[in-house]
Order: sequence, then structure tokens, then C-alpha cells
Amino acid sequence: MTGRRSWWGWGLEKSALSGDRLEGLGALLAGFFGVTPERRTPVPLESLELRKPRIEPPAALAACCDTSIFERARHAYGRSYRDLVRGFRGEFPHPPDVVAFPRTEADVAAVLDWCASGGTPVVPYGGGSSVVGGVECDAERTVTLDLTGLGRVVEIDATSRAARIQGGALGPAIEDQLRSSGLTLRHYPQSFEFSTLGGWIATRSAGHHATLATHIEDRVEALRVLTPQGPLETRRLPASGAGPAPERLFAGSEGTLGVIVEAWMRLVERPRFRATAANAFESFDAAVVATRALAQSGLHPSNCRLLDRAEARFSGTGDRPVLLVGFESAAHPVDFLLAQALECCADHGGSVVVGRDTASGADSGRDATADTWRRAFFDMPYLRDGLVAFSAIAETFETAITWDRFPTLHAAVKSAVRETLGAVGAPGGFVSCRFTHVYADGPAPYYTVIAPGRPGAELEQWAAVKEAASAAIDAAGGTATHHHAVGRDHRPAYDRERPDLYAAVLGAAKATLDPAGVLNPGVLLDPE
Repeated sequence: MTGRRSWWGWGLEKSALSGDRLEGLGALLAGFFGVTPERRTPVPLESLELRKPRIEPPAALAACCDTSIFERARHAYGRSYRDLVRGFRGEFPHPPDVVAFPRTEADVAAVLDWCASGGTPVVPYGGGSSVVGGVECDAERTVTLDLTGLGRVVEIDATSRAARIQGGALGPAIEDQLRSSGLTLRHYPQSFEFSTLGGWIATRSAGHHATLATHIEDRVEALRVLTPQGPLETRRLPASGAGPAPERLFAGSEGTLGVIVEAWMRLVERPRFRATAANAFESFDAAVVATRALAQSGLHPSNCRLLDRAEARFSGTGDRPVLLVGFESAAHPVDFLLAQALECCADHGGSVVVGRDTASGADSGRDATADTWRRAFFDMPYLRDGLVAFSAIAETFETAITWDRFPTLHAAVKSAVRETLGAVGAPGGFVSCRFTHVYADGPAPYYTVIAPGRPGAELEQWAAVKEAASAAIDAAGGTATHHHAVGRDHRPAYDRERPDLYAAVLGAAKATLDPAGVLNPGVLLDPE
């Protein structure tokens, strides 16, 4: 990753949509909405007026701290739609007072000691890709702890196929450092380029594999966490039945219980054999039945992602619901597995869109439809920045639910979103759905909403849509989030989903590990 990060939008400044690409997006939206949206430009960085820092780091930490407008603005928000709109407008009412860039574990401990001693909230920050308000804090004073300086693969145990990796290591750096060993973590969330191992664990990130080991905690062997009360390190073991697993306590803790500085991660051999195909269906219902059959078949495809008709159109993969199926292995060809999967799809009305592709090698075993979707998948965050420039409402939300209740949830979500779009004056938008991951007992549906917004009122319109969708998911019995974490945006839904006694257990853990309550207050638990 080379180049300067955007201070308000996704990724790198040089990769942002501009020129013909941005004009093309405007034309696309005009085709979708029937009106040509007005294009705006973000507030220039030099025009930003941030409140002055209200605290100063101690002399011993001054060298690793930054109070520049660029860094304070860049670290003020994550990258949700709400964050992007506010950054685009130049609205930063609660920027961090100081951004700390520790280079060593001792630096992290020193920052935690400084903040705990003065009661100053500290927000652990990885790649800043949160889309749920996970790194924003409106306290009277705040320190953001940027961990990307701890970005090394420290040790590789090839015998056990594991590696000790620092929590601030970004996705590409991890894979680059593992490559010579022939091993890989094989975890590719959409934010892969701009998110860290510690962030993945702290948010229970879901990655490349659509079945089996879908979430990052499935690959955690041991953790080292720094807390205001001192370090906590778990023992390296392949498995254990010794009480509740401490690693699971910190997986999903979102920086409110401690700072993940290192983790031993389970690795796999780099795959040499791949086979993929895209299956089209005449109806989404038929495609859902086929996906369920495949999820329950025991074949365990690495890719099993269903796109509804709207999702397929928007990503350029076709005009019918499409099920992308893929297998990979480091040990043997997988074409026979793909053949069985295609038979399963055919039993439910699926037809191969293009000839299936099976071969060996780093870039083999891919079909054009899957590649088109893959490119759209990783480019989508940049596209969302462009949507903000045209005042479009853009939101994604995901959940998970059992197969028997999915039809009810799906109908309720689509109805609630469409009704709300009409009620807030944003008709003409669309709602698409894809399955990001599938399990034997249910899918993880991921919804995308894009609609024409009213300039100046986009956030109010967005909030109404998000609330309607969350309420529909909650009423149908789905989870508040499958892999985007809770943050501050999902707190109301999470509070309804979480048992009250478990909330008390989390509160007790928080009081033990962080008695001053300085770690990311407001995430998972109320600040007090």
C-alpha cells in the first residue's frame, strides 16, 4: 500500500473516483433514478477548522503523538456512510485531541497508563475501516491509539502451521510476510487492504471462506492483550476444554476490554488448485433453495455467494440471480468437488453461466463472472465515496438467520426499506441482497440500499432507513450483525439481542480489566 490515505473517504487519495469514472457513476445513477443528480465536491482539508487539542501528551510520548489537522480528521471517524457524509461536509465536532502512533508494545502500555491515570478515553484504531461507528468518541477529550506501527509477522512456526503476528499488521503486509513460507492466513474481508489483524479479531471479522472457518476467531490460537491493569496472554494450544476460552472474550470486544497487540494465528498452505463456476437461476427463491442444499451437502465450498437479480445487475455479473461457487486446495485438484456442486445446483434449476474453470496455479480456476463480481466487491467502497458526491443514500447491513425464517426476514426487510424510502422522499432506489456466507443451519444475508437523497438531508433519510431495516431484522429474529461488529450504530439492536445477565457479565469484565472505563467508551457497554 503506497500513497497517502484519504482523510475523509475510503482508502488512498490517488484511488478515489474522479474525472470520467465519477461522471460515469453520475450517468449510471441517472439511469437508475430517472433524474440526473447534482455533483458536489468535498470540503478541502485546508478549510477544516478543528477544535484545539485540550490535552498534551507527556514528554516521554511526544515523539509518537500527532496533533495535525490531517491525522485528527482522518482518525475522527470510521468509514460508514454517515462518517463519509460528515467528512465530505467537513463536520468534525469531536475529533481526537491526540493521535498516538506507538512503535512498540511498551509505547502502547505507556499510552494506556497515561490515559488511565487522567481518565482520558482512548480509542484503539487499526485501519479505520469500521462501518458501525466503532472508532468515534464524543468524550470531552480523546486519544486515538493507531496501532499500524505494530505491523510485523514476528515468528512463523511452519511445523504447527501458525504465526505470531502483531495486532497492527494490515492484510497485505501479513500475506507479503507469510508468502516465503508457503503459508497463508487466507482471510480476505472487503476491507482487506485497509484493516488490521487486531481489528479483525476485535470485530469478529468474516473473510474469504464462505463456509466452515468463516470468522477470524476460528483461526486464533492465542492472544496477547494489553489492558490498563496489565498484560494478559493466553497459552498456545490446538484446542482446550479448560473453562470458557479467554480468546473468545476478546474476539468481538471492539477495543473496550483491551488492546490486542499480538496473536498466534492458524495458517493454511497456499492453495494451488482452484475451480469456480457461476450458476444462474430464473428466480431468487429457487437460488436460495439450491444454496441451502449446497450448504448442507458436506462439500464445504470456499466460495458460495448468492447474488439476487438487483445485486447481479449492479455488479455487472448478469440479469438473473447468480450463485458463485468455488473450491480450492493445496493438496489435490478440486474439479470433482465442483462437478458435484454443479449437479446440486442443476437439481434446483441452476445453469452454468459460462464454462466452468478448473486448473492449478496462482491465477487459475476462475471464471469471468466471478472475476467481475470480485472486482466490484473490492471497488465498492470507492464507489460509495462517489455516491456521497451525488447526494445518494447508500447503506449496507448484514445479518444471519436460520433457513426456515429467512423468507419472512427477507420479505420484511425489503418491504420496510422500500416503504421508508418512499416516506422520507427517496423513491426510485433499489434494495439488493447477497449471501456472503452460508451455514448448514442458515445464511448470512447482506443488503445494499442505494437511493436518490435530498442534498443536506441525506443523514436523516439514511437514519430512517437504517432504523427500519434494523427493526425488521430484530422482529424476524435475525442478529444485529454477522460480521460488521456492533460499534455505536448497532448498540440499540445489540442491547435487545443480548441477554441482560450477559450484559452484566461483560460489565464485570470491563470493570476488572478497565476500572477507569477509558477504553473505547460507548461500544458494547454504556460509558459508566
